[in-house]
Amino acid sequence: MFSVWRRVVILTAIVALCLIGRSVPLSTTSAQSNPQALRGFDISNLDRNAQACQDFNQFANGGWIARNPIPPAYSRWGNFEKLSEQNLETLHQILEGLVKNPKLAKGSNEQKIADFYASCMDEPLIEKEGFNPLGSELKRIEAIRDQQGVENQIARMHTFRVPVVFGFGAGQDFKNSRNVIAQAVQGGLGLPDRDYYTKTDARSKQTRDEYVKHIANMFALLGDNPQKAQADAQTVLSIETRLAENSVTREQRRNPEANYHKMSLKELSALTPHFDWSRFMKEIGLGMIDTVNVAQPDFFKAVDSLLTNIPVSDWKTYFRWHLLNSAAATLSSKFVEEDFNFNGKYMQGTQEILPRWKRCVASTDRALGQALGQLYIQKTFTPEAKTRAQEMVRNLIAALRDDLSTLSWMSDQTRQRAIAKLEAFMRKIGYPDKWRDYEALQISRGPYYNNAVNAGAFELKRNLTKIGKPLDRTEWGMSPPTVNAYYNPSMNEIVFPAGILQPPFYDPKADDAFNYGGIGAVIGHEMTHGFDDQGAKFDAEGNLENWWTPEDYAKFKERTDCVVKQFDAFEVEPGLHQIGARVVGESVADLGGLTVAFAAYQKSLEGKPRPPDIAGFTPEQRFFLGWAQIWAQNIRPEAARLRVATDPHPLGRFRVNGPLSNMPQFAAAFQCKAGDPMVRPPEKRCQIW
Repeated sequence: MFSVWRRVVILTAIVALCLIGRSVPLSTTSAQSNPQALRGFDISNLDRNAQACQDFNQFANGGWIARNPIPPAYSRWGNFEKLSEQNLETLHQILEGLVKNPKLAKGSNEQKIADFYASCMDEPLIEKEGFNPLGSELKRIEAIRDQQGVENQIARMHTFRVPVVFGFGAGQDFKNSRNVIAQAVQGGLGLPDRDYYTKTDARSKQTRDEYVKHIANMFALLGDNPQKAQADAQTVLSIETRLAENSVTREQRRNPEANYHKMSLKELSALTPHFDWSRFMKEIGLGMIDTVNVAQPDFFKAVDSLLTNIPVSDWKTYFRWHLLNSAAATLSSKFVEEDFNFNGKYMQGTQEILPRWKRCVASTDRALGQALGQLYIQKTFTPEAKTRAQEMVRNLIAALRDDLSTLSWMSDQTRQRAIAKLEAFMRKIGYPDKWRDYEALQISRGPYYNNAVNAGAFELKRNLTKIGKPLDRTEWGMSPPTVNAYYNPSMNEIVFPAGILQPPFYDPKADDAFNYGGIGAVIGHEMTHGFDDQGAKFDAEGNLENWWTPEDYAKFKERTDCVVKQFDAFEVEPGLHQIGARVVGESVADLGGLTVAFAAYQKSLEGKPRPPDIAGFTPEQRFFLGWAQIWAQNIRPEAARLRVATDPHPLGRFRVNGPLSNMPQFAAAFQCKAGDPMVRPPEKRCQIW
């Protein structure tokens, strides 16, 4: 996934006439420079006191960073967030118009998205209800008396998308990608990652203490006395800690072979003899199946033991917490505020909560994204924009094909398979060819919580009905307004929602150099995910298969290990570094995407007059400025720590300087010299494509 998030998989400047600092011109042809402004970029985004060859991110984005402090309601602020804001406003106008329309057909998509949004915006009703919407479920939890009741509650909470204890759903069979099978994975935690429970440093201990306080505060809002609330919060932490201690790390989860353990139902039952999987599947509405991929068998062995060793009363407390935690955003303001105080203020440093309309627009997009997306497309995405994006994708694929055809370190045997995989890429641009059917989803202008539960139940049922059926290769994993993109190795597809096909990623007013450095590198990034540390293990059909010769894969691994070591060295704050093994996939894709996009841009110039300089910048320099502006960003320290711990994407400043410091093309464009920080010596330079 391209942006600061990632898929399944996750996966959103500049100009002066001279470079301040080093006394060399920006361009060897500056006398011929076009006096017009650099289209698609604000010259004031430059930091004129910085040097491109010392710190290109500061040079390219320093002015923007200084002028764009983080708004109080955000943990970070950059071009992804700004474009997302723009898209939110577009969706807001659409939704407000629908809410005021008295002639919406009952049962239509328009009626459902209007009613969902209206129920979220109905603060008087939400305040009046308090936590009453949870009443019947809280009573059900309180009535649990034995282990069978515990198992039934696990299944019940899964039905409305509260995946307690573990995760379960449909997914492609890694080794037979045309088949959709059931998948069982580790889960059940309230904090973002297992490391938050297992690390012993002072910050991790403080976070656990704050988490316990937060749980206790939430229980108190339900009416518990302080002593019971505190004790129950400790119980929750204890159960989640035991789940975390038996979970594998994020780095281990990056290895698809290590997370593929296909079992028959009989084998799964033998692995977990105290858990009745047949009853679980019946309770979640799934017919009998005979195959499950158990991603982390040792985790499920541990869960089986925990189900018998942890008292039923403690499980009830755990369920109560996860019900409340999942529902907090749909309840009255005191629950929303407490939820924000921990997850927003403490965990990410955010100063204030987003306005309600923004939260409700985003919630509607999550629940009915393709219904809302159809209206978004009509308003924003022209056929011409789609055609231009398709053309650029074709150009990037041609450039990567050329690169694969001439790679000196790859044998012909592997090369042929790599090119076959590239040619087989499914290309999805803008919006789906087939829209999702929401007919079975019931939405009304009643309590917001009820609509959220209905949306969760609908999504689970939609997911489970895929099991045992032919794969639908037309399905999208993101809604059209999303400012993101992704590559899915099991589908061997690259996907670019309409939401990201806008400035600053793609600007029809900018020249090709700028756009190839922006959306071109985005496209290249997603394409080269097909050949990153994970994608390289899947073939053209999306099957987990070793299609490399041993010698070629050893060379490939050596090259990706180079990237790991580089990012291990990037210091986020004193004592805290990026985790190279965690961000290697995205970092390899950044380097590959830029390399391929630059080659594609150069190829696009063949047979044409050389483009003029603009505002003192050569075409090559504009390409790299186009990349840098994507990552103009301010981020709060708390949010940076959270992302280092959980995000497979590096922080923005490292996504600029990291790949560019490996590219001789960049050094040549800005006349950087050996020894400059933005120029790695040949023996330390990472090069893959």
